Amino acid sequence: MASLLAQLRGRTQGTPVDAITPAAQNDIYAKRLARRKFLLSCLVKVLPYLITTFYLAGYAWMLMIPLRGLGENIWIDENALQPGQVTTYWDWSDVHAADNYLAQIENLYSLNATSEEKASYIQQQFASLGLKSDTQAYTFTTSANMTVGTNAYGVYPVPRASGAEAIVISASWVSRTEEGEGTPNMRGVATILALARFLSNYSLWAKDLIFVVNDGYMDGMHAWLSAYHGVGQANLEVQPLKHISGVIWTALCIDYPGHSFSHLGFFYGSSTIAHLYHRIRTAYPIAAEGLNGRLPNQDLMNSAAHIASMSGGVPITLYDTVETTGSSNVPKWLKSLPFIQDLLERHEARNYFYRASNVKRHASYAMFNRASGVHGLFHRFRIDAITLFATPSYGPYGFHSIGQIIESTLRTMNNLLERLHASFFFYVLTSVRTFVRFGGYLASAILVSVGMLFYGLRLWVVAGWEHKPFVQLVDPNVVQQLQEERKHLAGGGRRNNRWAAAALSPAWRKRDRPVLLVLWIMFGTHFVGWMVFQAVTSTWFAQLLKSHQTILLTAFGLLIASTPLITILPSIRCHLHSYPQHSWHPTSLPYRAPTYLVLKAFNLYITSIVISITSVLNFSLAASLAIVFGVPLALTKPKSIIGYVMMIGLTPMGLVALACRSTSYGVEGTLALFARTVWEWEVLGVWFLPFACTVCLPIALQGAIVCLLPEDSL
Repeated sequence: MASLLAQLRGRTQGTPVDAITPAAQNDIYAKRLARRKFLLSCLVKVLPYLITTFYLAGYAWMLMIPLRGLGENIWIDENALQPGQVTTYWDWSDVHAADNYLAQIENLYSLNATSEEKASYIQQQFASLGLKSDTQAYTFTTSANMTVGTNAYGVYPVPRASGAEAIVISASWVSRTEEGEGTPNMRGVATILALARFLSNYSLWAKDLIFVVNDGYMDGMHAWLSAYHGVGQANLEVQPLKHISGVIWTALCIDYPGHSFSHLGFFYGSSTIAHLYHRIRTAYPIAAEGLNGRLPNQDLMNSAAHIASMSGGVPITLYDTVETTGSSNVPKWLKSLPFIQDLLERHEARNYFYRASNVKRHASYAMFNRASGVHGLFHRFRIDAITLFATPSYGPYGFHSIGQIIESTLRTMNNLLERLHASFFFYVLTSVRTFVRFGGYLASAILVSVGMLFYGLRLWVVAGWEHKPFVQLVDPNVVQQLQEERKHLAGGGRRNNRWAAAALSPAWRKRDRPVLLVLWIMFGTHFVGWMVFQAVTSTWFAQLLKSHQTILLTAFGLLIASTPLITILPSIRCHLHSYPQHSWHPTSLPYRAPTYLVLKAFNLYITSIVISITSVLNFSLAASLAIVFGVPLALTKPKSIIGYVMMIGLTPMGLVALACRSTSYGVEGTLALFARTVWEWEVLGVWFLPFACTVCLPIALQGAIVCLLPEDSL
């Protein structure tokens, strides 16, 4: 600042002080440009290694998420909860009442009672206890069929509160066992009735209690919640609720399909429930995953775990796997390697694979945006909810233990003065007592997306500039003179070194990027994805799924997979080549970059942006995108049949076909899973189906088109 003032003062007096001459100023600019050029050249040289580093660091971080050092021990942030600090009053007389209710419910099932008859029975029982009760009929109309059912609910308006807040205790008629395939939840419904009888006898409640027995598995509760909050849905016809209460803060869902249970565990996600049900029957899990990647506040889960282990005396596990059996979680292909057998037997390795299996189970739900229980429907309305799921066993715990745990958990919820907010909403449980917070796993997907972004920027620069030998004519008046010199050289005259050097000197040549053409290609792929989405949600496609027309379904998948082949048609391929306009003047030589470079750059851009944004909303989905598309999109190159087949295999149709052949589901199981995905979109609003059709499919098709485009650059 002093030097600048001195210069200004010298100018006003006519005698410059420390004046900078034009030559010195030019030297400063020249050094600055040279420094920038040096830094840019260094960046260009290290950019490929930097991109590889980002990829490797991201994938390595994903593998480190189950490590013990990356996790933390759970704790309870909200001081008002005070879990396990009350005396429970649930005793054997309430267990006897639950047994009586169970006998009546079993009688209803033996008589093949309809949904209306079962709902009427529940409503009558609620009314006999003095609750405001009613039934609610609903109908969902989907492309495949109509889902009809009847819910029953009862409201207990507590006498010592204003009714501004409420707690929901619910049970569905269908258990989540085998993903809601029809196993009756009779003991769960009996528990709800016994709890309504027991809890309504006490006046210590600060919030209204709402007891709901919903029809079906998830559809009934979805209809009830939509009616409670006044949310309309085009394909839903539902009766309005006659009795409502205040704002629902928390909810507890009871799923107790077996005779008894032996452990209380956190069922934090699994996509193979049928297999697990037949393998291990010793867990009583708490399910937490909600629709579209939502999770409840961690304080609610930690409180339930603390109550079950400390107050209820019930052993707790995460999912249905006891930590001491962690060696069973090692992949079979890894066990077959002879040189690491001793390493796998170490406690650290067994502990790592146990935690990795828990992370995998969580991701298997979250990446499909699927809820692991009825509780997942509450999260849409900012209601923290969990499901207590009792995996069937032969003892030693039953109605007495589950009643005490539920009573203590509800008393803990009753202590809240405001909504749960202090703890985490984004987390991954690696064991029953440890978790990884948001910042501990987010960077893994972000690093891969940054690597893809840098690779796309590098391709954008390569598409805009080309390093080739050519003659750059500055003055048009010297064209004739240069032609005469060229003739003289051809005639054997004296060699003109200036002309020869100019003709053979390599230089950078600017090229036009076919951005508009690439945008049209990308728009076409997204239009194809939208058409596929409209097709799979149509009635005729639903009929194909119901009748298992595998030939027609295969033809439909092949038709979509062959969409990129239109780029090899002569009428379209002629527009994908790089044609220069021949002229002597350099300013009229707009050389066009190869189309595949710009398309590949834009494809990497879009995928990187999708991964970055999705990682904040649903990390499991973002990580799966980074794993599926990260490396394959970087390896695509023009005129590559192998690359084309690889990208077609990564389309949703290709992955479905792969699942039919390489998994235990088979063709029928995979088609049933696909039909369930369509149903979840049409009824529950799960985002996975439109995301797969309008985002994942276009990304894969764009990569396939890159592998079919020409690589010429003239």
